[in-house]
Amino acid sequence: MVAHQLGYLYIDSGAMYRAVGLKAMQNHLSLDNTKDIITLASRSSIELHPSHQGCQVFLDGIDVSEAIRTETVSQAASRISSIPEVRRLMVQAQQYLGRNGSVVMEGRDIGTKVFPDADLKIFLDASETTRAQRRFDQNRRKKQSLSLKKTLQEIQQRDQRDRQRTDSPLVQAQDAIYLDTSKKDINEVVKEILRLIKVTEKNHI
Repeated sequence: MVAHQLGYLYIDSGAMYRAVGLKAMQNHLSLDNTKDIITLASRSSIELHPSHQGCQVFLDGIDVSEAIRTETVSQAASRISSIPEVRRLMVQAQQYLGRNGSVVMEGRDIGTKVFPDADLKIFLDASETTRAQRRFDQNRRKKQSLSLKKTLQEIQQRDQRDRQRTDSPLVQAQDAIYLDTSKKDINEVVKEILRLIKVTEKNHI
């Protein structure tokens, strides 16, 4: 929504890891088979195209935008993203996509690893219970039957993996602005981000 209002390119970095996770599942690869996962990632073509819903994700020429949004793929992506060689491949691709600027990029290591010199970094957060409820509601709309309790557990597991990985762990960049969205709806969050962008632009003039 922010990118759309600004006329910027939107890049969902997590979608790239999800695409690799989906392909690993399709090829029946064990997520513990690091060597084969790295090979698979290096031989995969992942493209992100702007759309009215954010971005379309193409894996080897096939639109997998919906297929990568399941909880199973989400967990696979979290495990795969902890492999340093896979992260380096994806980070390189993300840096290439955003090389010309005018980009809104979302991900867990954007401000610390992908674009440490970004003009504006925002660390979006919310309580675990809020995030679990949001994901549960999202999954229910997609006819996915994961319980609220299980959704919370999977969020906690993913957070723990992402914070403990050795390569690009989930941390707030020192110069990032913390934004707690627990008690805000999506429109309020967008409005606040746009305000922060205006402040940043004024400071750069």
